[in-house]
Amino acid sequence: MAETNPDREVSESRVAYAQIAYYMATGVWPLVSPRSFQAVTGRKHDFWLAQTAGVLIAVTGLTLAVASREGSLRSATARTLAIGSAAGLAAVDVVFVARRRISPIYLADAVAELGIVAGWLAARSRTRSREYEATRPQPSKSTRSVGHDRAT
Repeated sequence: MAETNPDREVSESRVAYAQIAYYMATGVWPLVSPRSFQAVTGRKHDFWLAQTAGVLIAVTGLTLAVASREGSLRSATARTLAIGSAAGLAAVDVVFVARRRISPIYLADAVAELGIVAGWLAARSRTRSREYEATRPQPSKSTRSVGHDRAT
């Protein structure tokens, strides 16, 4: 089995930190710089909706930061919030780009959101695999050598 480099492994905390940073940045963007936000994403008739979504996205990032600080990132609640938010935002991006209600630039956000979902799922899979390996009964030496060390 190949050795893994711990610096390159996907962990729940690494995925969470990336999501926290992304959500805080993209969440506050329409609040602090409406002009640049609309220059990139397109003019909004009801800009207050973009600002409302921004607040909710930033609060999601903040909630994940609090979970990280409290050591509860592995809780079902934190994972559900993280994965559900990312999957939901990706779905909204794809659906409304397809309906031509929002700019195609939102597909870049969908890719980022799906990357976050994939990161959480990969980290969870790795964690479960390690948990399984740690609890799996190991065969004893006598069981492993039965029938293999007799001279024929």
